[in-house]
Amino acid sequence: MVRFYSSDYTFDYSFSAVALAYFLRYPNPYSRHVASTDTIDRSYDSVTQRLTTVRLHVKQSRLPPAVLKLLPKSSALVGSTEGEGKEGRAQSFILEKSVVDVREGWMETESRNLDWNNVLSVIERHTFRRPEEGAVDNLTNVHVDVTLKSRIGEQLRRRRQRWGTGAGDTGVVAENGGSVEVDEPPVKQGWFSSWSSSAIRAAVETISLQRTEKSQPKAQLGMGVVLDRLRTGGIQRVLEGMKDDRELAP
Repeated sequence: MVRFYSSDYTFDYSFSAVALAYFLRYPNPYSRHVASTDTIDRSYDSVTQRLTTVRLHVKQSRLPPAVLKLLPKSSALVGSTEGEGKEGRAQSFILEKSVVDVREGWMETESRNLDWNNVLSVIERHTFRRPEEGAVDNLTNVHVDVTLKSRIGEQLRRRRQRWGTGAGDTGVVAENGGSVEVDEPPVKQGWFSSWSSSAIRAAVETISLQRTEKSQPKAQLGMGVVLDRLRTGGIQRVLEGMKDDRELAP
C-alpha cells in the first residue's frame, strides 16, 4: 500500500522572491533539525534558461515510539537512540533536485530519503508557479505532493519467492487502485511475528502520513519566515536568522 499527501496554497510574494527563499530556507524556526545543506551539483542551460541544482540535506530525525515498536531489530535504524526523550533520534540524508525556469516562472523540486529505505521511502515534490499573465504579480502558487511507501518485509518476501518456499499467512495490500492478496511467510514466535509484514507496512505508512500532515504546514510557515526576513532586511537578515536558528537548534 502507498500513502499520499497533497496540498495547495499561495504565498503573497513574487515568484523570484519565493524561489530565492526556497534555497535559503534551512534552518528556520520550524526546521532547526536540519544540521547542514551542501550543493552537490549545479548547471545552467543557456538554451532553456533553466537552472538545475542538486543538494544534500542532513537532518536530525525523530522517530515516533509507535514506529520504533513496529520495527524488528533487523530493520533498526543505525544511530537511533530510543531512550532519548519521547522519540528516537537518528541522522538522515535527503537528496533534493530542483529546476528553476525564471523566464516561464516556475520551479519544480523533488526530495527523497537516501537511507532507511528498508523502512520507509518518502518522495516529496513541490511545484512553484507564477500566476497566469494578467493575474496579480505578487503571488506564487504552490502545489505539494508527498508519496510514502514502506518496504518492510520486501527483501524477505523476494528471497522466499526466489527459493520457492511456501507461505502460510496472507496479507492484503493495495495495487493499482484495488486490493490483492499477497502470501506472507509463516510466523514464528513473539508479538512482532504475530503481525503480517503488510500490516506493519500499513501501520508505518499511516503513522508517517499523520506526521506529514503536521509537518507540511510547518514547512509552509518556515518559508513564510524566510520570505519575511528577505522583505525586511534582505539577504543579510536571512543570514542573521540562520545563525540564530543554528544556535537554538536542539
